Formats: sequence, C-alpha cells, structure tokens
Amino acid sequence: MLKYDLHTHTFYSKCSNMKPEILLKTAKKHKLNGIAVTDHGTIKGALNVKRLNKDKNFEVIVGEEVSTQYGDVLAYYLKKQIKTTDFFKLVEEVKKQNGLVIIPHPFRATLLPTYKFKLPLDKVKDKIDAIECFNARMIFSRDNKKADNLANKLNIAKTGGSDAHFKFEIATGYTLFEGDLRKAFKNRKTRVDGTIRYGAFGGLLSFLRKRV
Repeated sequence: MLKYDLHTHTFYSKCSNMKPEILLKTAKKHKLNGIAVTDHGTIKGALNVKRLNKDKNFEVIVGEEVSTQYGDVLAYYLKKQIKTTDFFKLVEEVKKQNGLVIIPHPFRATLLPTYKFKLPLDKVKDKIDAIECFNARMIFSRDNKKADNLANKLNIAKTGGSDAHFKFEIATGYTLFEGDLRKAFKNRKTRVDGTIRYGAFGGLLSFLRKRV
C-alpha cells in the first residue's frame, strides 16, 4: 500500500514559508511514498522539489492549484504551468498534458468564497478525475464527510492531502492506494485518512503570512 500526500505547498505560494528541500525531507521522514506539490498559480516549487528528489522509490508529482471562476482546482502531472483561470479551458489544457483534474476542499467552511466550488460537481463529473475527500485544513470534519459522500454518490475517485503550507502540517492528510496512481483513480481504488487537529492553526498562519 502506497501513501501519498496529494496537496502540499512551498514558499512559491505566498501563504507558505516551506522551502522545497524541507518539504521533501519531511515527507520522507513521515514515510510517505510520494507527494503532489501544488503551489498557487505556479509549478516552480514542484519542479524544484522534483529536481531535488534523487530517490527513484519516491514520486514527486508536478502540480498546481489554480483559482478558477468557480473555485480552486488541483492539476497533477503537469509539464507546463496552467495560466488560464477559466475552469473549462483549464480542463482542456490539463488533459492536453495528460494530466489529472481534482476538485479540492469543495465544502470547506470559510469566509473566503474561493474555497468552495460553485459548480455542481455532478454536472462536471466527466471533466474531473477525483474529489479531495480529506483535507487536513478543514475546521469541521463534517465538511470532509460531505465530500466523501459526494464521491460515493458520483462513483468517482477520492484523494486526501494535508494542504500543508508549513512543515508541521506535512502528512496530516494522505491518500492510500496500490500500484499506479492513475490506475487507482480510474478504478476508484483509493482511500483517504488523516487528522484536522492542526487545520485551524495552519490556516491562521497562512492568513498572517500572506498579509505580512
């Protein structure tokens, strides 16, 4: 069984202070088998972490978190940065790169509207590959449960991630699967787990970091 944290950030995201080498080292310390680096609006951090990784048994997925007109979207296995903020154009661009499209924290309770996805996911099921059903930065566990229930209803793959912006958050959320991640998504053979114990504190630090 492989264990991946599929939602992490480096200091290339303004709301994070994480150095790429710290992210990589800490992820391995937590016995993860891989991570997706998903900085806001850039793949520079992911490319940096991938370059630093010398372990063939540890996978670094080049990803990006993009704020679209309907909410945040995670893209995995990118070769080029996604520059559009239009959801439907983003899907086209990611698919052209043979990437994967994931909707993160679709039900996060927050004052910031960008965290909630505004399109009914049943209407765009054919355009996405998975729903993030465990995000460690949730304040309420019920919001993760809502996402999990929706993934069950839509019969779509689930992901889990820490949404780590700081070292102490790494591996607090994760995805479990066997074999290849793409195949696990396709066959809906992923499981998610973690803790939201540090979610509110991490979110507060990011809020302050972005404004300093």
